[in-house]
Amino acid sequence: MYAILDIETTGGKYNEEGVTEIAIYKFDGHKVVDQFISLVNPEQPIQPFVINLTGINNEMLRNAPKFYEVAKRIVEITQDCILVAHNAKFDYRILTTEFRRLGFEYERKSLCTVELSKKLIPDMASYSLGKLVRALGIPLSDRHRAAGDAQATVKLFKMLLEKDVEKSILKEFVRSDPKALMDKKLVYILEDLPSETGVYYFHNVKGDIIYVGKSRNIRKKVNQHFTNDNVKSREMQKKVASVSYETTGNELIALLKENQGIKKLKPRYNRALKRDIFTHALYHFTDDKGYINLKIGKASKTKNGISTFSSLSSAKNTLSVWTEKFELCDRMTGVDTGKGNCFNYRLRSCKGACVEEETPDEYNDRVRELINTYSYEKQNMILIGRGREVDEKCALLIEEGEFKGMGFFNLNFQISNLDIIRSIITPMSHNRDAQHIIQSYLRKKHQFKIIQLAVHE
Repeated sequence: MYAILDIETTGGKYNEEGVTEIAIYKFDGHKVVDQFISLVNPEQPIQPFVINLTGINNEMLRNAPKFYEVAKRIVEITQDCILVAHNAKFDYRILTTEFRRLGFEYERKSLCTVELSKKLIPDMASYSLGKLVRALGIPLSDRHRAAGDAQATVKLFKMLLEKDVEKSILKEFVRSDPKALMDKKLVYILEDLPSETGVYYFHNVKGDIIYVGKSRNIRKKVNQHFTNDNVKSREMQKKVASVSYETTGNELIALLKENQGIKKLKPRYNRALKRDIFTHALYHFTDDKGYINLKIGKASKTKNGISTFSSLSSAKNTLSVWTEKFELCDRMTGVDTGKGNCFNYRLRSCKGACVEEETPDEYNDRVRELINTYSYEKQNMILIGRGREVDEKCALLIEEGEFKGMGFFNLNFQISNLDIIRSIITPMSHNRDAQHIIQSYLRKKHQFKIIQLAVHE
């Protein structure tokens, strides 16, 4: 659990400042589960420049509670939490100083979103909270007020958790969370899991990730792991100390995150996805008469195919559907291996390429339409789909035919240029499996909106 906070102070000499306002949001990694917001009477004057900056004046605090009156609530809401703040050293120093004045030693682990942002979102023009969240499309209201800044920090931290592909934040959380220690009752672990689409991670007692999986119902899938009686499941049941998860809003993001997690983290109990998950591909070539032919072959690392498939039967079934959809010739797609006119020519669904009644130019236009529809080679586009929450969308970026990554953005933020898109997304590897996952998913009925991009460098 995290306690994401922001503190406003009187200003003044180092370690002599007083708290004027505090906001704390208790965050479980997915949503805010508790909050505490209060003005605080610092029992000393506020510096004039601070009044101009925050809008908080001495008169506003005259009847506000003093720090000792809110201290117990602060201790309770941050209990067993990692403190998270933008410039955490400042907020943590102010808290410990105030508690020390009361004769109480306040100790918590802390994370700084400035340091995390510099590591996970390099090369930003500024890492001040206002400029950073504006560049990332995160809404910020009441700048330099505790609640507004803390809310923006919650959204920023949520994005940083997404961008942390090494899962170092997650592993640190598991190590420090007392509830994450080994509990023999696996039912206890299941209680905290949602019945939503996403990726889940099994951790051992050290916090290391030993298994990564995805599901459209995380709780149901994890329950299957815990109740299966095969050798692998029984061994994992003994080793798992806790389960963390990320909701994704849709299955495509879950599939890509699972693929990336397994390849990056190499969990002990994952065998699938360590090797290629497809076996065949659809290729094209031009025959001596100028017609573009399609051919299914074994997937090759040296040749670029139009699309990839997990099996030969899947490739044949898909090609048969495409042949009919684009009114192609069975002979040119390899569906019909005979001689002379193809079978569909007799049914009048083939326009006669097999007997040269249709010119290569006319026929090839439809083949190129198929290629452009199902291959994103050299294309620049963004796929927009459902996010994790009602007011959120997800975005997948493809540049020059390479999958660059994905991210989430707020509905009130308009994606207008490539630089902004690049800052929002979490970079992901463009491996053959990721390409296969995207192409396979888009072949099915889906709700993603595809936007072609004009790239201006």
